[in-house]
Amino acid sequence: MALTKKEMMQELKKCGKDPFYFLNNYAKIEHAEKGLIPFKTFDYQEQLLRDFHDHRYNIILKARQLGITTISAGYIAWMMFFQRNKYVLVMATKFDVATTLVQKVKAIINYLPPFFKQLTDVDLNNRTFFSLKNGSKIQASSTSSDAGRSKSASLLVIDEAAHIEKFEELWTGLQQTLATGGRCIALSTPNGVGNWFHKTWVSAEGGSSNFKPTKLMWDVHPERDLEWFRQNTKDLTKRQIAQELQCNFNASGDTVFTPEDIAAIFNTVKEPEYKTQFDRNYWIWETFNKDFTYMITADVARGDGADYSVFHVVKLETMEIVGEYQGKVAPDIFAQILYGAGTEYGNCMIVVENNTIGFSTLEKLKENKYPNIYHSIKSTHEYIEEHLAENRSGAVAGFTTSTRTRPLIIAKLEQFIRNKVITIYSSRLANEMKTFVWHNGKATAQRGYNDDLIMALAIGCWVRDTAIIENRRDMEYTRAALTAITTYNKTLNTSIDGMPEHRAIKTSNSINKQREFLWLYKG
Repeated sequence: MALTKKEMMQELKKCGKDPFYFLNNYAKIEHAEKGLIPFKTFDYQEQLLRDFHDHRYNIILKARQLGITTISAGYIAWMMFFQRNKYVLVMATKFDVATTLVQKVKAIINYLPPFFKQLTDVDLNNRTFFSLKNGSKIQASSTSSDAGRSKSASLLVIDEAAHIEKFEELWTGLQQTLATGGRCIALSTPNGVGNWFHKTWVSAEGGSSNFKPTKLMWDVHPERDLEWFRQNTKDLTKRQIAQELQCNFNASGDTVFTPEDIAAIFNTVKEPEYKTQFDRNYWIWETFNKDFTYMITADVARGDGADYSVFHVVKLETMEIVGEYQGKVAPDIFAQILYGAGTEYGNCMIVVENNTIGFSTLEKLKENKYPNIYHSIKSTHEYIEEHLAENRSGAVAGFTTSTRTRPLIIAKLEQFIRNKVITIYSSRLANEMKTFVWHNGKATAQRGYNDDLIMALAIGCWVRDTAIIENRRDMEYTRAALTAITTYNKTLNTSIDGMPEHRAIKTSNSINKQREFLWLYKG
C-alpha cells in the first residue's frame, strides 16, 4: 500500500532517529548468491549499531564472515543520509578493501525507496569516492603517511586494522583528524600480538582506552553450530582457525614459534631467585654447581638506545637458562658484567656476537684476560679452539651473525624449542617469542619490539650443537684415549718399567679439560 506524503515524512523522521529501524525497514544489500535482499540484522549486529551510535570510539575483534563490514556500511549510509556535511574516511590493509566498503555504502543509498530522494541524493560519484547533495561524503584512502591529514573526519573506519603495517605512526596523524569530535570504528581479525590493533584492544579491555571493545567469535552467528565449525575448519591450520574464527591473538599471526610452543614456554616461566647488578637486570635462577658445565652467550647492543645488551647463562647438560641479563649499558661496562658472570660460573666459555660494537666488548674481555672466549673461522663460521686460533689465519673472537648464519641459528633454536630440549624460565624471553615473526621471509622482531634475547639464545643453541658435530672426530679419538686412561691407569708410562729414564707422566691439563666435556658424548 502506497504511503501518503504525511506518512512518508513520519517514516523519514523515524529513520533519522534510529539506524536500526532505517536498515531493517528500508535498506537493501547485494548478496553474493541471493542478489538484492532486504537488510535484516542479527542481535549482535543490532548491538553494534547501538554501540556505534552511543560510543565515539569502537574496536571490534571479530571472526570472518559475520557481516561486520556490512553493518558498518549500513551505519555509515544512515549517518551520511540523515546528517549534513559528514566526512567519512575508510582505510584498510588494501586499497581495494576500503573501496569495497565505499561501494557497499553507495549501494544501500541507491536502493532506497524513491521518496527518500526528497531528502538528498548522490551528487559526485566514482569508484573510491562519492558525495551527497546534503554535503556528506565518503572516501576510500590508502595507508600512506599523509592519509587524511588535511581534513577533519566525522567518522574514521579502519578495516582489517591488525593487518596494516606501521599503523602506529599513521594513527598519530589520524587522531588529529578526529580532534573536532570525529568517531572511529576499528575492526579486524587478529594478526598476532604487538601491533596497534592488539595493543589498542588490550588497553580497551583493561579500561585504559577510549575505545569500546566488542569481541565477536564465530559462534555468535545464529546459523552456525559445531557441525558448521567442523566442516569449515577441516582444511585450515591451527593458526588459520585461531585467526579466522577464534579471535585468538596469541595463536594468530605469522610467529616463528608455534602457539603451542609459546604456551609451553610460559608454563615454565618463574621468578628468578636473585635480581642483581647495579640495574637489577641480571636475573639468576640457579647459581654455579661444579658438577655441571655452563656457557654464556651474549648479544651486544648497537649503541643507538633502541636495543639491549643481553646474555644467557646456559647449563649445558640440561639446557636450562639459569641466568639472564638485559640492560642498556656501554660495551665496556657490559664486558665487566660478562667477566663477572663467567667467573661465577667456573670460567665458562663466553660466546659474544662480534658484529659491529660486539668487537668492543670482546676486546675488553681479552684485555682483562678472560680465559675462555669462543673463537671461530670468519669465512666458514666454524668453531676453533682458543689456543689454536692464535696461529690460524681468519680466526676471530666471537660469533659472526650474517645472512648465511642468521637463518641457521634461528632454525636451530626453533628445533630446540619444538623438541622441548631447552628450558626457559624468563618472562622477558618468553614475551619476545610472542612478537618474533616472519616478515618478508625473514624472522625478526615485530615493529616496536626487540629480539635481542632470542638471538643470543639462538647463537648459544647453534654453538652448542656445532661444537659437538664439527669436532666429533677429534672428540671420539679423545674419548677412546680417555677411556683407556681412566679405566686401567691413572698414569701413562712412557717407558718399560725398570729401564733407565722410566717416568710416569700424569694426565695433562688438556686431557683433564677434555674430561670436563664428557657429557657431550651422551647418546
